[in-house]
Amino acid sequence: MLVELNVKNFAIIDELQLRFSPGFNVLTGETGAGKSIIIDAVSTLLGGRADSTMIRSGTDEAQVEGIFHLNEAAKEAILPLLQKDGLEGDDENILVLAREIRREGRSVCRVNGRAVTLGTLESIGQHLVDIHGQTEHLSLLRVREHIVFLDRYGDLWALRQEVADLVRELRHVRQELSALMRDERELARRADLLTYQIQEIASARLRVGEEQELNEERTRLANAERLMELANEAYHALYAGEKGQSSALDLLGQVAHSLASLEKIDPSLQEQRQAVEEASYQLEDLARSLRTYRDSIEFNPARLHQVDERLDLIYNLKRKYGDSIVEILAFGEAAQRELDGIVHREEQVEELGAREAELLRQVGALAAQLSAQRRTTGEQLREAIEAELKHLGMEGARFGVAIEQKEAADGAWIGDKRYAFDTTGIDRVEFLISPNVGEPLKSLARIASGGETSRLMLALKTVLSAADRTPTLIFDEIDVGIGGRAGGVVGKKLWSLTAGASPGGAGHQVLCVTHLPQLAGYGDVHLRVDKGVVGQRTLVTVQQLTEEERVEELASMLGTATRATRRSAQELLERAKQVKE
Repeated sequence: MLVELNVKNFAIIDELQLRFSPGFNVLTGETGAGKSIIIDAVSTLLGGRADSTMIRSGTDEAQVEGIFHLNEAAKEAILPLLQKDGLEGDDENILVLAREIRREGRSVCRVNGRAVTLGTLESIGQHLVDIHGQTEHLSLLRVREHIVFLDRYGDLWALRQEVADLVRELRHVRQELSALMRDERELARRADLLTYQIQEIASARLRVGEEQELNEERTRLANAERLMELANEAYHALYAGEKGQSSALDLLGQVAHSLASLEKIDPSLQEQRQAVEEASYQLEDLARSLRTYRDSIEFNPARLHQVDERLDLIYNLKRKYGDSIVEILAFGEAAQRELDGIVHREEQVEELGAREAELLRQVGALAAQLSAQRRTTGEQLREAIEAELKHLGMEGARFGVAIEQKEAADGAWIGDKRYAFDTTGIDRVEFLISPNVGEPLKSLARIASGGETSRLMLALKTVLSAADRTPTLIFDEIDVGIGGRAGGVVGKKLWSLTAGASPGGAGHQVLCVTHLPQLAGYGDVHLRVDKGVVGQRTLVTVQQLTEEERVEELASMLGTATRATRRSAQELLERAKQVKE
């Protein structure tokens, strides 16, 4: 929901910082004070139309920034969009949108401080706010959303998910069939290539770890003379000694002899004598192992050539099939599986064809069941919305849910006919409306804008509130053409949409621009918008009203603020308070 809105140099707004309640926020003020300009700013923030005429005169840039707190439903819809483009913020519960409109015509959009395209901003914004009275963000005017609302209203999501699972399996089967049914020549060429690759890898008889062993052996073979020379030097230094020089073992023997003589005089040197003897034994073992190593070294050009050829073979296989022996072997296994699939193609085609036919029947049966429940739900929805419209002063208005199917040659079977389908089933759902007596039902997406539209949307939102996952609803001039008594009903219904509203809760946040005190009395937060002249410049200011100030404002909305109108205003507030309790 919208927590904070910051607007600068937008139309006649110099600078505004507004904080909104999670519940029902009402905006009141004189005609032309700038209430709708604030709503225009929100629309612009969410990706609506923007041009240089929106920039306050005398400035070069208009700025709008909104801070939103995301509930679970909003996060479910928005986080994938953010993650796709790397737009996540430090706190996944907070989202910051911003838009700058520049005099030269450019518009800069930002999400969590990062520049994005207008399309990205708009795709994110449509999950945050519905603005009723301006059609840019009306989710109920997007026909593709109607089936979602109907299914959520009728609690049909589990059945719909079953249909979707079957459809996804069917699509997978069809993809496999399509792959198997490719051109015979292409399959033959592919089989020849796979056979060659499998034989080439198999004939190499690769072993995991072999390459490292070969590299180590090659190093020894290539440096055989040097290794023999160094091993011989070490052996002589330890054991044999050079001409005229004693070996390390000879010298250590002398040390042991001296320590043995010292021990006879001073027994405390026993440990030292034993340590020298142990060191002597260890050096003898080392000398023998060096001699064995030296004698095992041979200069073998033929073996070196064999190792080089083997390493070249592994290098060529790596160049074609993977970066390691493990990957080469995995490539060979995958190639074998693909070749098996081609060899057994006819058998697989028959099996997949049978599964496709079975799934088409299953999808049709389940989709028909879902369609029947949608028709029942559609009738229930019609009755509920027409009842709401009557409460809102639109007694003659009618509502309908059109559910249609389209036959298709490759569709799901229902009886002896085939129907087009997708993961939602076989139905195309669209909401229809007839605002006036005698008029035929028309597409909801094509009805006229204005106060009548807002009331239609309010009726839909009231009935579909549990199914509607858009957290913030804005109603601009919803009271056009309705009287005080109906205004109270509208106010009560707007307030009811906020049930359970909190920064992270599931209830809706509602913002409403109104001229009706009966409606405004239900607001949890009351914001008054004023326009004045300061230093020969027109400025818009917004003030959150106290309880006493609300009485004065409502009294003024009822007429001139007198003792009688103040008493009436107080009664409106008390009546609304009783309803809320």
